[in-house]
Amino acid sequence: MCGIAGIIDLGGRRRIEPRIIEAMAQAIYHRGPDEDGFLIEPGIALANRRLSIVGLADGRQPIYNEDGSVVVMFNGELFDFPEKRAALEAKGHVFRTHTDTEIIPHLWEEYGEQMFEHIRGQFAICLYDLKKRQIILCRDRMGICPLFWSVQPHDDGGSWLLFASEIKSLLASGMVPRTPDIRGINHVFSFFANPGPVTCFEGVNNLLPGHWIKLDLNNIRLPLQSKPYWQLDFPDQGQELDFANEKEAIDRYEELLLAAVSRRLRADVPVVSYLSGGVDSSMVVALASKVLGRPIPTFTISVQSKGLNEETEASQVAKFIGTESIVVQCGDNEVRDHYPELIRAAEFPVVDTSCTALLMLAKTVRQNGYKVALTGEGADEFLAGYPWFKIHKMLSVFGANFGASLRQFVLKFSGQPQFDPALVRTTREFVGGHNGWLDIYGLMSMSKLRFYKPELRDTLAKQSPFLELGLDRERLMRWHPFHRSLAIGVRTMLNGHLMSSKGDRLTMNSSVEGRYPFLDEDVVQFVTQLHPRWKLRGMFRDKYILRKLAERWLPKDVAWRRKLMFRAPLDSFHLTAKQGKPVPAWIEQVLSAESLRKTNIFDVEAVQHWRKAVFDKRAGSLQRTSIEMGLVAVTATQLWHHLYISGDLSELPSFRSETPSPVLSAG
Repeated sequence: MCGIAGIIDLGGRRRIEPRIIEAMAQAIYHRGPDEDGFLIEPGIALANRRLSIVGLADGRQPIYNEDGSVVVMFNGELFDFPEKRAALEAKGHVFRTHTDTEIIPHLWEEYGEQMFEHIRGQFAICLYDLKKRQIILCRDRMGICPLFWSVQPHDDGGSWLLFASEIKSLLASGMVPRTPDIRGINHVFSFFANPGPVTCFEGVNNLLPGHWIKLDLNNIRLPLQSKPYWQLDFPDQGQELDFANEKEAIDRYEELLLAAVSRRLRADVPVVSYLSGGVDSSMVVALASKVLGRPIPTFTISVQSKGLNEETEASQVAKFIGTESIVVQCGDNEVRDHYPELIRAAEFPVVDTSCTALLMLAKTVRQNGYKVALTGEGADEFLAGYPWFKIHKMLSVFGANFGASLRQFVLKFSGQPQFDPALVRTTREFVGGHNGWLDIYGLMSMSKLRFYKPELRDTLAKQSPFLELGLDRERLMRWHPFHRSLAIGVRTMLNGHLMSSKGDRLTMNSSVEGRYPFLDEDVVQFVTQLHPRWKLRGMFRDKYILRKLAERWLPKDVAWRRKLMFRAPLDSFHLTAKQGKPVPAWIEQVLSAESLRKTNIFDVEAVQHWRKAVFDKRAGSLQRTSIEMGLVAVTATQLWHHLYISGDLSELPSFRSETPSPVLSAG
C-alpha cells in the first residue's frame, strides 16, 4: 500500500512548482514512509509515497513499460500478479522489477481500456499514456483503497485536476479551498457514513468503488465524469445459486475463502492478523495458519466496557489455534483521548466511537514491527451479519410493512421527532421496500430534526439522501428483497464507513496495510449469487454458510458465537460531568455556544438542552440512544470543522499544513 497524488493541467501545459506536489506527498507521508517518487513535466505532476511490501529493493515508483511510454503511480496490492506477470511475459512483455505495480502498464499495452477485467486486488491507480496523452484514474471494486479528486479553476480561465489518496493531500496543495459541504455532513447524519461521491469538503469528490475516469489531454471535456467498470450485482429473483447438498456449498465456499486468504499472505514482509474472537476474524486466523503451516501472529482489542470485551473469546481462539495474541486495552478514556486523531485520519465526522480502538490496534501492529494485517471486515455486509437483518425478518412475518408501521408507532409513543410520512414512503419505495437498514438509519436521521438549525430542518431534513446514492432502481427491483437490503448496506456502509473509518484510513494512519479476504472478488461473486437462505437461515442463524464452514475449523461455540456490536458507549463524551469526572477541554470548547454559532450547522439551544436531557432517567432507552447518537455526531462534526476548516473552535492543534501558494505558470 502507498499513497498517490497528482496535479494535471486541463487546459495546456503550464508549469507546476515542484514544491506543490512535494507538499501533497508530504501530507500523506504516513501512507508510505519507505520511499517517495515523482514525475514532473509541463502540465503534469505526479507523486507517490511508498510502503514497501512487495519488491522491496526495486519497487520505487513511478513504474514504466519497456519504452517508457506508459507510466503508473499505484496504491494497493495485486495479489495474483505472479500469475499475471507470467502470462504477460509469455506474450513478449519484458519486466525489470519484482513489484506487482509493473504489470499495470503492460496490461494497458495489451488490453487498453479492457485491462480492468485483468486487475484484481485492492488498488487506486493513475496511469499516464504519454503517446496517446491519456490519463486513467481508477479504484478497486470494493473501495478498499481511497481516491479523491477535485477540479479547481485557474486565474487565467483554465482548470486543474487534482487527485490524491487522502483529502489532506489535496488541501496541502493550497489549490483546494477548505469549505464544508453540508451535503456530505448530511450523509453522516443519515448513514453513519460518508458513502460518496459527495464528501464533507465542497468541490472534493470521492471516486466510487469500481469506477474510473478517462482524461484525454488532447480533447478535454468538462465537467469530468466517472463511470463504472464494475457494479455490484445479484441474480434476478428466482435465479439465485442454490445447493441441495449442503456439503457441496460449504466445500465451494471453503475453497474460495482459503484461496483468498492464501493470496493475501503473499508479501516480502511478515503478515499478521487481527483477532476479535468472533467468527469472521477467527476464521481468517485459522485459514491463514493453515496456509502458513504455523500460527499467524495476532493482535486483539480488549474493550474495557461491560458486555463488549471479547478478550476471553479471542484468547480461546488463540489457544485453540496455537497463536499468542498481543492485547491492546481500550476504555472510555482511550476513546476520548484518541478521538481527535481518529477524525484527522478519517477526514469526516466519525460517529462510531469504536473506531478509535481499531486506530490503537493498527498503532500497536506497527510498533511491533509489522506492516501488513489481515482482518475479518466484509463478511457482515454480504452475509447479513447485523442484528437488524434478523429483527426485520422476524417482523416481516406479520406483513412486509409491519416493521415500518411498528417503528412509526414506537417513535410516536416514545415522543421521538418524526419525518413527514410522504418522505418515508418515497424512501421506502425508492429502495424497493422497507428493510432493516431503514430502521437503523431512521434512528440516526432523527438527529437532524433534533439538532439541525431551523433552516436545515426545513431543507435538508425534508429530502431523502437515498435519492442521492445513484441507485439503479430498475436493477434493484429485479433482485430478491433480501438482496436489495444487502445492496443498500454495501453502497453506504462498506465504502463510506467500513473501508474508511474502520479500514484503510485507520491502518494507513500508522503505515499498516489492511487486507480483507472476505472482500476477495471471487468470494464476493460467490456469496452475491447465493440464495438468501445461505446467508440468513430461519430467524436467527446469520452468516449461515460461514458459520457452517467455521464448524470445520473452530470450536462450535466460536462458530455460532453471536455478533457483538463493537463500540464504546456513545455517551462516553458527555457522562463524565454527571459522574463527577472532568470533561476534556476540547469537548466543551467545540460544543460551546460560540463554536456552534461559528459553524452555523446546529441549533445552539437544542444542543445545550439535550446535553443535559441525556441524563434524564425518565427517557426511554430508544430516546436515550437516539439522543446519544446525535450528540456524538454533533461533537464529531464540530471537531472535524475545527481540525480541517476553521482551526479556531478549540485549543487542539488543527490540520493546517504549511501549504504553498499555487504558483503555476505557462511552460
